[in-house]
Amino acid sequence: MKNKNTAGHLSALITILIWGTTFIATKILLNNFSPIDILFFRFVIGFIVLIVVYPYRLKVTNKKHELTFACAGLCGVTLYYLLENIALTFTMASNVGIISSVVPFFTVILTYLFLKEEPLRINFFIGFVIAITGIFLISFNGTSNFHLNPLGDLLAILATLIWAIYAVLTRKISNYGYHTIQTTKRVFFYGILFMLPALFLFDFQLKLERFANPVSLFNILFLGLGASALCFITWNYAVKVLGAVKTSVYIYVVPIVTLFTSIIVLHEQITYLTASGTILTLAGLFISESKINLKKKGELANEYTQKIASCTKNDL
Repeated sequence: MKNKNTAGHLSALITILIWGTTFIATKILLNNFSPIDILFFRFVIGFIVLIVVYPYRLKVTNKKHELTFACAGLCGVTLYYLLENIALTFTMASNVGIISSVVPFFTVILTYLFLKEEPLRINFFIGFVIAITGIFLISFNGTSNFHLNPLGDLLAILATLIWAIYAVLTRKISNYGYHTIQTTKRVFFYGILFMLPALFLFDFQLKLERFANPVSLFNILFLGLGASALCFITWNYAVKVLGAVKTSVYIYVVPIVTLFTSIIVLHEQITYLTASGTILTLAGLFISESKINLKKKGELANEYTQKIASCTKNDL
């Protein structure tokens, strides 16, 4: 069981390390591709790769299971990425970065309400506040460019909630007993299916000649093979082993990975604020993941204090 948990944590970490670098790849691709182009191509590539790697067909034994797969594809693939991309056209990337880091908060609430698997622990909320403070410092880096953009920020919040719903659906799917690659393929299938109407709405351009550019080809393959095919498998496996809440906490690390990738690739400078933000974010992650029940410890401390007071009173 311990080895399985270690594999789950490692899978979540690998996923976040890759997802944290997708910002750079997407930024480069946006020079020649629209957001909907990138979204469609990356998931089609991912879907094809999964079919090649694991060609066995998933035999769903329950109609409710199929409905769950469809909802997961709609939420985790189509709606989340569309809402996030649209939000970026109305508000700053730093706003979206901060808002998307609220995913673990929504996940723990929804998991508690609908799955009743994990109790609400004070550790999580303390870690959440500390991590969000750190992420704020990383994202804004001491600048005064924070502006509220109601429509964009609202769409980003909605995207965050949608991903939390996807996390809960993934947890449900993990209990069905199907193979992780097969379930990921089914989710991708529905995600692409629900994406088709959006292709016409957002003026999708096929233009395959764009892939003749080695830089564009490399980055779209990275998003398709790594960020989509591989990462959705490792993420779903982590959720299966660790649960939706523990896995979602790793999302705190995404801004840190993006920060250091920007330093390496784009030669951006690290400041005292970003360094402090990194430390706070990691501290928040560790506190959220801590097995220490602070509430229970507090109750024990109060009980111990009462006993001492009682003994002292009796002695008097």
